[in-house]
Amino acid sequence: MDDDAKQIPFAESERGATGLELLLPLTLKWAKEMRVALPEALARVTSSPAAILGVPAGELAVGRDADLCAFDPDAHVKITPGFLKSQGKNTPFIGYELPGQVRYTLIGGQVVYAA
Repeated sequence: MDDDAKQIPFAESERGATGLELLLPLTLKWAKEMRVALPEALARVTSSPAAILGVPAGELAVGRDADLCAFDPDAHVKITPGFLKSQGKNTPFIGYELPGQVRYTLIGGQVVYAA
């Protein structure tokens, strides 16, 4: 078992499973394994769902919100409870080393996260 992980009785564990902060690394892992080009893989989790929902998001364009993240696709992150930002720390990916380290996150053009 990972040094950062500890076993918690089921009844005492946080509700839910973490997902959002794993979206990028898992997308990159999937794309590499399935030989999907990076732009296509990213579109599948950004602009394509936004288009289906009719939400003006998921792409860079004049007049749109500047919501984006800058990441290093070659850097790897080890998934530990400490890495997870969500309140719930339940995930089957604890101990995995995944590609894609976020360097900056911008919301509305403002930096809200910098590594």
